[in-house]
Amino acid sequence: MFTPVRLVAISLTILAFPSLALAADGPALLGIPLEFILFALTLLGVALFHHHTLLVALTGLATITLYKLGFTGIHGVAGLPGLALHLGHEWVTLTNLLGLLLGFSILARHFEDSRIPEVLPRYLPDDWKGGFVLLVMVFVLSSFLDNIAAALIGGTVAAGVFHRRVHIGYLAAIVAASNAGGSGSVVGDTTTTMMWIDGVAPLDVINAYAAAIPALLIFGIFAARQQQAYAPIQKSAGVHARIDWAYVVIVVLILAGAMTTNIVVNTHYPELSESFPFLGVAVWLVVLALAPWRKPEWSLLPDAIKGSVFLLSLVLCASMMPVETLPAPSWQTAFGLGFVSAVFDNIPLTALALTQGGYDWGVLAYAVGFGGSMVWFGSSAGVALSNLFPEARSVGAWVKGGWHVALAYVIGFFIMLGTVGWHPHTPHKEPAQAIPVQEPRP
Repeated sequence: MFTPVRLVAISLTILAFPSLALAADGPALLGIPLEFILFALTLLGVALFHHHTLLVALTGLATITLYKLGFTGIHGVAGLPGLALHLGHEWVTLTNLLGLLLGFSILARHFEDSRIPEVLPRYLPDDWKGGFVLLVMVFVLSSFLDNIAAALIGGTVAAGVFHRRVHIGYLAAIVAASNAGGSGSVVGDTTTTMMWIDGVAPLDVINAYAAAIPALLIFGIFAARQQQAYAPIQKSAGVHARIDWAYVVIVVLILAGAMTTNIVVNTHYPELSESFPFLGVAVWLVVLALAPWRKPEWSLLPDAIKGSVFLLSLVLCASMMPVETLPAPSWQTAFGLGFVSAVFDNIPLTALALTQGGYDWGVLAYAVGFGGSMVWFGSSAGVALSNLFPEARSVGAWVKGGWHVALAYVIGFFIMLGTVGWHPHTPHKEPAQAIPVQEPRP
């Protein structure tokens, strides 16, 4: 059965990266700190009880938080002061994610109300190539938009052109296309934006496309053929539909506000981006300013909030793990981190890699960006899309239907390694003073 295998895979991943588990000063099982076990059990619960994912995630977060408060502290600081310092550090990331997930859920409905998804079948090929072209569109959109927005736009279009009969393998491909498209652009994904803020040059991550484009061809063709066999594009749909250009303008303005804020703040005021959630706030300022023109579908927010809280719970769980260093930078480490990011949030992994230095940032951007596509909750784009398609909230169904995503990740990675190679960059800034950590008790 898949889910026990997933738990074994998580445990083997931790054992394969022993330096991930050197920071805890509390109970351990077979040398693995107990909080890792609690996190693995939380992920197992999400996989087994996919109809109760929010409850499982919140229970896991509460359990891990109480354990950290009672036994180990959080990153070297004991008790409630440690929790307060940690939340003070993480609140910008969490607020940005919440703002984007909720704001882009409104954007997706505006895009649907524009009737573009109804009109689009007239212009897409009417066989499997139509589904493939749609994935290419998502890939391109994500290269200059946030991957959450690209995935939601792709999902909205897919719901229209396939009459909401969308194969889970194709949903996985939409998420993979959004993550692959954002992997080589500093404005396309949270992790690459983090690299940009930290001082990595935009051209240092663009090599990720050497893997992302071949990966798109692989999973895109398989997924498009899956979808064609499951529910072909309806060429006769929306014959009399007319585009509502007011909604189109609103969608463009929301996306422009997010993209402009991201570029301006990170280019001219990078130090401020770590102290205030400009991106999430900018999206909502535009949504609210344009609400009198076309009323947003506020009824979408309760379900979107549930999905957002689920993701934020897992992000917080991951951020409290005793991960103080990564293995020595190498292509093997980067390759492994791609699989880790499918179950362990890629934001703290990227932060650790930036502190450590010595990575080929294009290789790492592809690995941690695209790797999360292999599981539905492995990336914010996957969680956002599952709000539109609740049937996607099954790890077993996602992996079974989207098997081609994992295949594409591996093949794309080695194509990049063979063509571009591994060229680690020298640290782009002075390393931060490490916080002394006690060795685990024998």
